[in-house]
Amino acid sequence: MASKSTPRRKTASRSASLDAIALLKADHRQVEEWFEQFEKARSSDKKADLAKKICLALTVHAQIEEEIFYPAFIEATQEEDIHHEAIVEHDGAKKLIREIEAGGPDDEYFDAKVTVLSEMIKHHVKEEEQRGGMFSEAKQSDMDLVALGQQLKARKDMLMAQAGRPQGRQRRGAGEGTVAAR
Repeated sequence: MASKSTPRRKTASRSASLDAIALLKADHRQVEEWFEQFEKARSSDKKADLAKKICLALTVHAQIEEEIFYPAFIEATQEEDIHHEAIVEHDGAKKLIREIEAGGPDDEYFDAKVTVLSEMIKHHVKEEEQRGGMFSEAKQSDMDLVALGQQLKARKDMLMAQAGRPQGRQRRGAGEGTVAAR
């Protein structure tokens, strides 16, 4: 039994000291999981719950990227093209999120909107995570990714608390911490 609790403590400790890229990638993985669950869901209530989680997580994720990560990225790398494309992608996603939140499962386009949002986010994530993308450029720069990770986490926790979703209540599974609302 003691051996099972040790890895959990190590995982919790590791998640507390995530660098910025690891934290942002963890958000990506969580939202991907919820999109997959949405695709498989059959009940309107389940879909509505998942869409609410997805929209909140993406809204907070975009906000912390735009407030903290992107400005640090552009300062360190001067990569304006990558930065501008990411901002435009965020704007498109935020518009669709507002439509999803304003509608709900009774909207005849609800499933289509969530599906298109999923496709948009998959594209955005691929762009950020690919070789030559924002994350690899950030890793090659002089950005302090650990300090940025701490700032991102603190701001995220604040935004989630304001939304009524304190971070301490989330679990991803088998003792792994998550950085997205659950």
